[in-house]
Amino acid sequence: MSVTAEELVRYDGRHVVVTGAASGIGSRVAAECARLGARVTGLDRQHPESGAPITDFVPVDLADAGSVAAAAAAIDGPIDVLFNVAGVSSGIGDPLAVVTVNFLGTRALTEAVLPAMPEGAAIVNVSSLAARDYRANAAVTTGLLDTAGMAEGIDWCVANPAALADGGYRLSKEALILWAMRLTGPLGERGIRINTSAPGVTDTPILEQLRSAYGQQFLDSFVAPLGRHCRPEEQAAVLLFLGSGAASYLTGQVIWVDGGILGQATAAELTGRS
Repeated sequence: MSVTAEELVRYDGRHVVVTGAASGIGSRVAAECARLGARVTGLDRQHPESGAPITDFVPVDLADAGSVAAAAAAIDGPIDVLFNVAGVSSGIGDPLAVVTVNFLGTRALTEAVLPAMPEGAAIVNVSSLAARDYRANAAVTTGLLDTAGMAEGIDWCVANPAALADGGYRLSKEALILWAMRLTGPLGERGIRINTSAPGVTDTPILEQLRSAYGQQFLDSFVAPLGRHCRPEEQAAVLLFLGSGAASYLTGQVIWVDGGILGQATAAELTGRS
């Protein structure tokens, strides 16, 4: 029996968990999943605004191992799709906190809820255009990936300050990509997909962190061929696709949602070599 395109992108009867659900891209993902029929559990440090279409809210601080464990235990029922959207930028001025929230806490939460994910489930991570050189930097990032648990990961960061010297954001987002690729095989054996999106500059609270820390000129240096910054709903649309039945044979991939910045840079590099 054939399935329509509309049926493939809907979330009817599915339980979706969204980290970072109180604002930005995570808020849009939660709202759209609810609109498409999902039961949505939102996780964040702060409660979403009144009226947000979230069935259940679970507080979590991804920098705190105890909070992560409690949040995972509080999620009710099997999880069909996990959207790992929560994150902070280097603009907060604390590289260790950046890596802890963006990678170590996200990894810990995912590992804790994996037993509740059935065959056919999906995980969608949010990385960044800042991770564009993840292959070139893999020799260093692998050291972080090889750690077991948040405490050991934090110890690695403390012992390798050079890896976090640029603020920790790039490292954390590269780690998300490589970690997802490592999981592609083991999760595939269980019928679970895992993919990653890599946004360019997007109008979210993180943008304000960067603007405050580095100034508008820093943001203006990222000029996309499309000529503008991305809107949160445009990023959310890609995440919704990756978590839906429309992407049922897509796993282990990175989708660069950057308005063409990486493509343009790659073309310029190749032209320079010719």
